[in-house]
Amino acid sequence: MEKIVKLAALLGALAVALGAFGAHGLKNLVGPDQIETFQIGVRYHFLHTLAILLVGVLWDKPTLGKTMLNRSVWCFGLGMLLFSGSLYLLSLREVHGLPVGFLGPVTPIGGLLLIAGWVMLFFAPARRAQ
Repeated sequence: MEKIVKLAALLGALAVALGAFGAHGLKNLVGPDQIETFQIGVRYHFLHTLAILLVGVLWDKPTLGKTMLNRSVWCFGLGMLLFSGSLYLLSLREVHGLPVGFLGPVTPIGGLLLIAGWVMLFFAPARRAQ
């Protein structure tokens, strides 16, 4: 549980820092559409950081299966990396100049992993002895 809460704390701090960067640091670097895309990444990053924190808080509940809780954290974490990470990189392509066209299909894969995390959390109460 402690590791999950610490992970959520670090991800939350990162989400706030990236949100501030998106709100203040991007104005002179990219256009409004790219800023909006970046902020969508921040929004999903932060919401799923709270989901990971929720799992950490629920970890010691005896009626919830640890396997499904663990899988939900992994899905949330990997989903955030792929979904939000790809949006961050795509929105900043004018700044970093890297070829990021391949990331277009990565974003929905990240979204599917975020959904999978919620599905795993849904099934956690049904898995008592794991």
